[in-house]
Amino acid sequence: MDYEVLSGLPYPLGAVFDGNGVNFAIYSSNATRVQLCLFNKNGTGEKRIDLPKYTDEVFHGYIKGLKPGQLYGYRVHGPYEPEKGHRFNPNKLLIDPYARQLTGPIIANNAMLGYIPESKKEDLSFNRHNSAPFVPKCIVVDDDAFKWQYPKPKVNWDNVIIYEAHLKGFTAGNSQIDSKIRGTCAGMSSRQAVDYIKSLGITSVELMPIASFMTAGFLLDKGLTNYWGYDPIGFMAPHAPYLSSGKIDELKHMVEVFHEAGVEVILDVVYNHTGEGNHMGQTLCYRGIDNAVYYRLNKDNPRFYDDTTGCGNSFNLGHPRALQLVMDSLRYWAEKVNIDGFRFDLATTLARDDNNQYTINSDFLATVQQDPTLQRLKLIAEPWDLGWGGYQVGSFRPGWAEWNDKFRDTVRRFWKGDENMAADFAYRMTASSDVYQKKGRRPWESVNFITAHDGFTLWDLVSYNQKHNEANGEDNRDGTDNNYSWNSGAEGNTTDKLILKNRERRARAMMASLLLSFGTPMLRGGDEMLQTRGGNNNVYAQDNILSWIDWTHISDAGKRMTELVKRLLQIRKMYPVLEQDDFFKPENFLWIRPDGKEMQKENWQFYIRALSCKILNKNKDIFIVFNAFNEVIKWTLPDAKTHQWRLVLDTSDTFKQGDAFIEIMAPAWSVLFFEQEVK
Repeated sequence: MDYEVLSGLPYPLGAVFDGNGVNFAIYSSNATRVQLCLFNKNGTGEKRIDLPKYTDEVFHGYIKGLKPGQLYGYRVHGPYEPEKGHRFNPNKLLIDPYARQLTGPIIANNAMLGYIPESKKEDLSFNRHNSAPFVPKCIVVDDDAFKWQYPKPKVNWDNVIIYEAHLKGFTAGNSQIDSKIRGTCAGMSSRQAVDYIKSLGITSVELMPIASFMTAGFLLDKGLTNYWGYDPIGFMAPHAPYLSSGKIDELKHMVEVFHEAGVEVILDVVYNHTGEGNHMGQTLCYRGIDNAVYYRLNKDNPRFYDDTTGCGNSFNLGHPRALQLVMDSLRYWAEKVNIDGFRFDLATTLARDDNNQYTINSDFLATVQQDPTLQRLKLIAEPWDLGWGGYQVGSFRPGWAEWNDKFRDTVRRFWKGDENMAADFAYRMTASSDVYQKKGRRPWESVNFITAHDGFTLWDLVSYNQKHNEANGEDNRDGTDNNYSWNSGAEGNTTDKLILKNRERRARAMMASLLLSFGTPMLRGGDEMLQTRGGNNNVYAQDNILSWIDWTHISDAGKRMTELVKRLLQIRKMYPVLEQDDFFKPENFLWIRPDGKEMQKENWQFYIRALSCKILNKNKDIFIVFNAFNEVIKWTLPDAKTHQWRLVLDTSDTFKQGDAFIEIMAPAWSVLFFEQEVK
C-alpha cells in the first residue's frame, strides 16, 4: 500500500474519497486510542494505523493515496468496565458509523461478543477473541461519482398516495425480472417494478429498512433470518445483499428511475435502537466506540440499558454527537441518494428527554425543524414506542405526518361489524379531525392505513380469526392478538363460494374506505392483489415465499382488487375535494341517514353499521354510502326532488357505473360512490 499518514480533520463525516485520499474520524469521549485497520481486497492482511490526532474528542487522521474500494474498520481502546457503562474491547473490529458501504451482511457470531460466552461472570468477563474474520468490512466510496439527471418529483402532501413495500419481497418472486437481480435495488428499478407501481396511481413508494442490519443468533438457531431489517448497525450503508452489482451506484440508480417516473422514494429509517441488543449483545459498532455516549444507560446501574423499544437498547439522541450522527445520516440520504422523505420507526423514542419523557420540544424534533434540508422533506412518525407515555398519536409537531393506528383499528372494527363504531368511523374518514384539527396541523398529517408490514394482510384480515405464527418457532406466542379480524365463517383456506364472496366484498369495502379517506392513504404492497401470508401476522424473519409477493398465483379476486385500486385512485384525482389541505367546515360535509336526512346528535348513539356522507364540491357534489351490514339496506339519496345521483363506483359490482338514482338498495358490505346530476 502506497500512502502517507497525515493529521486530517476532526470531522466524522465518513471515509469518502476526496480525489487525493481519505479522511478518517471517530468520535469517542471515553476511548484512549483508536486504530484504523486497512484490509486487502479479500478482507485479510490487516494493517493497523493509529489515528494520530485527538481534537474535540474526535480521533482523526488523513491517509493520502487511498482510493475508492479500500476496505477498513476500527479498533477502539479504552476501559472495559461494564458496571460503569464502558465496554471497550480492541479485540473487536468495529464498523464505522459513517460507513457508506459494507462488504457483506452482518450475521451474529460469538466472536463478536465483548464478553466470553457461557462465562459465569456473563458480560462482566472479557473476550480476547479477534472478531475481524466475521465482521463485514467498510468500503471507501466516492460520493460524487454518480451523476444525477432527474430532479425530485416534489409531490404536494395533499396528493400523496403511499405504497409500503419491502425492497426484496417486492421482486424476489417475480419471474418476469432477471433472476440475477430479483430482491435487489436493480430488481426494484426494473421497468416491471417501477411501471407497475406507477400504473396503480401511487405517488410515493415507502421502502422498509434498507440500511445495513444484522441477523441475531436466536434467529440463526431456528434457521431464520432478519427479513424486515429493523435491527440496524450502519445508518448510512445499504444492506449489502440489496446491491447485486456490489456498487453503491445501484441504489442511486434505483432512486433515479423512480424519479424519472415521477414517483417519490421514502425510506423507513430506524434510529431508536441498534442491532447490538442488550448488555448481552454483539460488539459491532457503537457499543465498542463509546457505549456510554451512544446508548441510554440505566442511571442507577449503567451496566444495563434503558430500553423503550423492546429491542434491548435505546439510541441516545440526548447526546449531541449521537444526534449529530443521525442528522448527518438523514442529510446523506437526502443529498447524496436523493431520498424524498423518511418514516421514523418508534419515533417517540427519538423525542425523549434526559428524564426519558417524550417532549415536543426535544432536541431531535427541534433540530430537524431548523435543518434547511430536512424541513423540506416528507417526515412521517410512527408515534409510539414501548416506554412509559409512549403512545403519542397526534402529538408530534405541525409539519410531521403520523401513522394513525386509530384509523386502522376503527375501519377494521367497522367492517367487522362491531357495535357503536359509526361515530368513530366518521372521524377517521375525515382525517381524524378529533385528533389532528388543532393549531397548525393539516389533514394530510394523518397517514391512514388498514394494514402494514406488521400484522395481517388485508386478505388474511377477512380470512382468519386468530394469528397462525407457528413458522416463527415461538409456539405462536409472538405477534399481536388484537387483530380486529373476522374469518367470514371459516378459518383460513376454504372452497365455500359464499364465504369467499363475502371475504372479497369486505376487503374491497375496506380498500375503498382507505383510498377515499381524507388524509394520506398508505397501501401495504401486496394488498392490491390480495396477498396472503397464511394467517402469520409477524413475518419479520420469514425471508421466503410466505412473505414475498407471489406474482405467479394471483387469484381472480386479486386481479379484480388491483383494478379496483386503480379505479379508486383515479376517482381520488377526479375529485380534488378528496385531497383538500384543510379540514371540512360543517356545512360542507354532511353525514346522512338511510332516509336521506342529515344525521342528528341522537342518531350517533344507536347501533349503526351503515352511514353515508354528502360532500360539497365546486362542480359536482359527491355522495358516499358505507354499508357494513350483512344485508341490503334501502337508501334514499339526499335532495331527491332536485337532483339525481349518478353512480361512479360500486365495490360490490351489483349496479352499473353511470346509472342514475334517487334511491338505491345498498348491497351488503359495500361502498357506493355517486356524483351529483342536476335534473
